[in-house]
Amino acid sequence: DGMALAWAVAERIIQMKTRTLFATHFHQLTDMASQFHGVKNVHTLAKESGNTIIFLHKVVDGGTDKSYGIHVAALAGVPEPIVKRANQILQKIESENRVAVGESIPDFKATEQVSLESLVIEDPLVEKLRQMDLERTTPIDALLELKEMQEEAKRRKD
Repeated sequence: DGMALAWAVAERIIQMKTRTLFATHFHQLTDMASQFHGVKNVHTLAKESGNTIIFLHKVVDGGTDKSYGIHVAALAGVPEPIVKRANQILQKIESENRVAVGESIPDFKATEQVSLESLVIEDPLVEKLRQMDLERTTPIDALLELKEMQEEAKRRKD
């Protein structure tokens, strides 16, 4: 249903004649370029070498049948058991070209489950807040500390 929703949203954007960059992992949506005037497919280049993927940061014409979502998830710090399980599921989907809703994916082991706590990425700013002793901090010191933390958060955004 996600692909159907993405298709419907893309159709609406096309009807509105809105200039849009529509990024998706639904490869079926590349068919829209042949069905609708003004739709153009582009993708970014990546070089594969063994299990390593190098993103070349170059946009080229045409669609692609490659997807690097799991690799990007690993780079983003998604826990290894989840990345491993995602690869297993992807292999199952690709080998059968589909998995029916409600169908189980074989070889799942309960020992591979990951607690949600392992998905939490510790943030030094949050840790700094936890460590502050507000009972023993003067209002001006607390305000100065807050200003320093705000500046750090702004630097991260830039």
